[in-house]
Amino acid sequence: SIVHFWTLIFLYIWAGPHHLHYTALPDWAQTLGMTFSIMLWMPSWGGMINGLMTLSGAWDKLRTDPVVRLLVVSVAFYGMSTFEGPMMSIKAVNSLSHYTDWTIGHVHSGALGWVAMVSFGAIYCLVPWLWGRKGIYSLKLVEWHFWISTIGILLYITAMWVSGITEGLMWRAYDKLGFLQYAFIETVAAKKPYFIIRAVGGGLFVAGSLIMAYNVWRTIRGDAIRDEAEQPRVAAAPGLRAQLAQ
Repeated sequence: SIVHFWTLIFLYIWAGPHHLHYTALPDWAQTLGMTFSIMLWMPSWGGMINGLMTLSGAWDKLRTDPVVRLLVVSVAFYGMSTFEGPMMSIKAVNSLSHYTDWTIGHVHSGALGWVAMVSFGAIYCLVPWLWGRKGIYSLKLVEWHFWISTIGILLYITAMWVSGITEGLMWRAYDKLGFLQYAFIETVAAKKPYFIIRAVGGGLFVAGSLIMAYNVWRTIRGDAIRDEAEQPRVAAAPGLRAQLAQ
């Protein structure tokens, strides 16, 4: 974890120019950004593997504990987005993806799949500890939240990937005379079905977040746990353990 952290700190400060390929930025700076972005594969995937291997010997918890499932899926999305980012920094790939919806899909695979999912898992862990509860109000609602949000994220980012690649290919298409084959408005029209899928996916993600908000509110309020027998054992601070034992 320490090597992962400091390697990211050192490499990431040089990776910014990969967002400015094919602009007025000097070519050497663009190449520098691409090189360091590719180097980021190593620490990023090292951190992902470290996170997944933490579950060694306890993979059965994925079947019974939806909070652990949220955290594991978040690490998987982290691995996916940190593979995709360096790949998109390569100039040959970036010439297709730059300024398209593919970039939006990439960003949201990290923002929703990694950051939001790990935040959801942390909230589900912390709320019972902070308010001295024996567990979250309903594990079934956590289960619903997990599946609804995961399906929503997959719809969202997949739609943006397909939309972005379609957009990039249409922008670089030429007719026999060397003129652009498609007008800009035609590329916008071609993306309409993918925007609808994106909206559905985003709506599902928001619905999952509302389920979490309700579940957390009922937990904080101190309502009786609906599935106490299925709740994982709370591993909290010593003072809280003593309080829960009373």
